[in-house]
Amino acid sequence: MIFLGTVNGVGATLAVAHNDDNGTTLAVAQNDDNVHPDVPLQEVEVVATRATDKTPVAYSNMNKQAIEAENFGQDIPYLLLLTPSVSANSDAGTGIGYTNFRIRGTDANRINITTNGIPLNDSESHGVFWVNMPDFASSLQDLQVQRGVGTSTNGAGAFGASINMKTENVPSKSYGELDGGYGSFNTAKVTFKLGTGILNDHWAFDGRLSSITSDGFIDRASVDLKSYFAQGAYFNDNTLIKFITFGGQEKTYHAWDGVPDYILAEGNRTYNPSGYMGNDANGDPLYYKNQTDNYDQTHYQLSLLQRLNPNLNLNVALHYTKGLGYYEEYKTGRKLVEYGLENYQLDGETVKKSDLVRQKHLDNDFGGVIFSLDYKKDKWDVSLGGGANYYDGNHFGYVTWLKNYLGTANFQPNHEYYRSTGKKGDANVFLKGNYQLTPAVSLYGDLQYRYITYKIAGQNDTWDWLNNEMQQLNVDKKFNFFNPKAGIFYQINAKNVLYGSVAVAHREPNRNNYTDAAFNEKPTAERLLDYELGYKFNSPTFSAGINAYYMTYKDQLVLNGKVNEIGEPLTSNVPDSYRMGVELVAGVRLTEGLKWDGNLTLSSNKIKDYTDYVLVDDGDAPQQAEYYGTTDIAYSPNVIANSLFTFKHKAFHAGFHSNYVSKQYLDNTNRDDRRIDAYFVNNLRLGYDFKLKGLKALSANLLINNLFNAQYETSGWVWAAYYSNAQGGLDPYAEKSYFPQAGTNMMANVVVKF
Repeated sequence: MIFLGTVNGVGATLAVAHNDDNGTTLAVAQNDDNVHPDVPLQEVEVVATRATDKTPVAYSNMNKQAIEAENFGQDIPYLLLLTPSVSANSDAGTGIGYTNFRIRGTDANRINITTNGIPLNDSESHGVFWVNMPDFASSLQDLQVQRGVGTSTNGAGAFGASINMKTENVPSKSYGELDGGYGSFNTAKVTFKLGTGILNDHWAFDGRLSSITSDGFIDRASVDLKSYFAQGAYFNDNTLIKFITFGGQEKTYHAWDGVPDYILAEGNRTYNPSGYMGNDANGDPLYYKNQTDNYDQTHYQLSLLQRLNPNLNLNVALHYTKGLGYYEEYKTGRKLVEYGLENYQLDGETVKKSDLVRQKHLDNDFGGVIFSLDYKKDKWDVSLGGGANYYDGNHFGYVTWLKNYLGTANFQPNHEYYRSTGKKGDANVFLKGNYQLTPAVSLYGDLQYRYITYKIAGQNDTWDWLNNEMQQLNVDKKFNFFNPKAGIFYQINAKNVLYGSVAVAHREPNRNNYTDAAFNEKPTAERLLDYELGYKFNSPTFSAGINAYYMTYKDQLVLNGKVNEIGEPLTSNVPDSYRMGVELVAGVRLTEGLKWDGNLTLSSNKIKDYTDYVLVDDGDAPQQAEYYGTTDIAYSPNVIANSLFTFKHKAFHAGFHSNYVSKQYLDNTNRDDRRIDAYFVNNLRLGYDFKLKGLKALSANLLINNLFNAQYETSGWVWAAYYSNAQGGLDPYAEKSYFPQAGTNMMANVVVKF
């Protein structure tokens, strides 16, 4: 990828031909029309949660130009693919809609994500649903990915990485921008942006409206996404006040079940079982048209950045997020008792099972405050920060339709069959800083305390057959976490640096860890001890780096290959596990207009003394234990590699990206029949900038994904059990599904700036 950072103060950017912050000089400074020279405070808005050039952690930055170059409407996870140790997956196979990612094999539920320092992770699931934030990349100024524990931040604990996103700076000049694109699978993207520039020397406003629609690669995996971003700011020499709001409205057809292995083996890579209603008179399958996910999410942020003196800044922000929506699905042959419904009579027969339509709703509120006090003088660079947040979520479900219902059963439309609440408080405070011990050596320290309260009460959406009722939820947990970090940074000379760090992190279980755990499982908090050691080299024509890490876990909640009925992956605690590896990055200027960047991650991800517990159908032994010893952690490839050639000559520019991910396992048994094969994918990006009178810029761009039409899958799931046979023994059984990605596909766009 291309790393980008800021130099020479506000209003300049430096493009760097490698993945980490080596300070290389392989670029030229460029002016950014959307940065105002009188608002330098914008550049320190998120300093408290970010790594700097002397922070001894592994990190990568992407600035606005790099984001714009890769932004064709795909979600943020696909923009991150150029950074080390990242793999991504798309339910629809296109990178639009439901997408997710992993870093160092760690799933997104364990990756801390903030926007302007404000926590973005859902309080209960710990994930970020990018489908609720379509085209958010169009409103980003830059982002930073910290791998490993990283520095202290707000919100959920960082167990594999932290991602800090900063939204666009206040525009200095009035502007307009129209971005229209169309491509494969009837994918269409329209983005309109407008800004006032500086008004009366102290005010500025701008905003964005976006629409993305697509049929998807997978059958019926359509998306209809709308989003907006708006901000207003007041500033003077020492004060910056911003109000930001952004939101998304999504309607997506379900594609979270994947493609069963036996159908994939027949060559049908687009099959989607979601919404299946049975067959018509001709034997053709029928699918429910409204098998959709529908959700609105709106964010509000009000921030104050005050320069107290030349060495001290105060940053305070209030935030609130409203989420409201549901998903609807057709279910065949469901037992009525599971939905609190009575059996009914039809043609003289007692009906105990029936087809039905159900809706599962979420209605949640999340708000709080964050702060940081940032001091920089002489040998010290210190931040005191933290925040307090509260979440209140309601979960409830309805049966909206029942097949062949003739009015004799105890059923009314919108029959409510479960309701529960989740309430969570989360507060943290941290003190971190760098001290310049000698001209060559700086020391880093970081102390964080985090306190969490979490309560779940009511009924889950699952029938409890042991107690003959909806599963009753009664979770009341409190967590106290102390997360210390320390490191050293050594500037050997102008071209060489060395750093090392050790950090502790803790993470509480999420909602699914409690609600979907086996009856004999009680999920516990996880602990991570992370060791990092890195070296960087930089010269005017070549840069390189190596980062070695060892992450040892106690009670890590690892993906076990199973999913719940809406495709969410399930986890189990394992007492002893680790992830270790090396991340190599390099960049070289081959000619004046041609550069190459690459990164390679080699890792080993193991569970020690792993025992799998498999369901047995005969009822006498509900589970059968199988000991496997030391095994690979599921969804953790041992090799991830990226190569990027970028070329620019006058108005023409191009990029050729190659991505390799080695094989992964669907669960922790390491069975070869439960794996995702390795894949190698190449993408080509072409663009041309035109100069037309009356326009600031006009560019035409083409993105060809999967240039060589690789047939590959990026994720999947497995459900295993034993079934009794006629001889009184047990036969193994496993259901497997995969998520195929699209073959060669294209997206073209035209961007007009005025």
